[in-house]
Amino acid sequence: MESAALFAPFEALAASLLPHALRSGDGAHDIAHLHRVWRNARAIQAAEGGDAELLCAAVLLHDSVAVEKNDPRRPMASRLAAEKAGGLLATLGWPAARVAAAAHAIEAHSFSANIPPETLEARILQDADRLDAIGLIGVARCFFIAGRMGSSLYDPRDPLAAHRPLDDRHFALDHFEAKLLRLADGFQTPAGAAMAQARHAALQRFRDDFAAEIEA
Repeated sequence: MESAALFAPFEALAASLLPHALRSGDGAHDIAHLHRVWRNARAIQAAEGGDAELLCAAVLLHDSVAVEKNDPRRPMASRLAAEKAGGLLATLGWPAARVAAAAHAIEAHSFSANIPPETLEARILQDADRLDAIGLIGVARCFFIAGRMGSSLYDPRDPLAAHRPLDDRHFALDHFEAKLLRLADGFQTPAGAAMAQARHAALQRFRDDFAAEIEA
């Protein structure tokens, strides 16, 4: 599989796991997303250490169970993906302790699951995935997902939710305040936190420029 080369130096592992890793029809959680998260993870791992092969497996399988953002089961998505990953890695002959470590990293990566990451690899995966939710990539993914969910760009009566509760299920711009602009304060590793600052600044500039353009 040509796509496996994107996950060097673990191409063989990627070739085994990619058929089980990808969602269909979701451009926010596609092979490009997995590749970006792997690049982020490798950059953080180079500075912080950790088990790179375990981290690659966790990256590949962290979104392997599709639960839509507006599904009430959304907080369970990372747990379901962790269970799936555990079974797949066991069939590859991984020892139980490494299977459990990869599963924990997957389960703890999710914002909505709110599970504290207890290992270095779990902290790296959480940071690597959240880096892809902020910055200009994060902007693109936010509006892509909002379009898939049938949301509006913003509430024309109160675009910045000054006089109403945030409602990011119906208005994409609300998702900036509800989640995206909160992410930079919660990074788990020094390297991840440093990478997050520039992306957070780009995210904030976009939100401010967008608000100015619609004269919010």
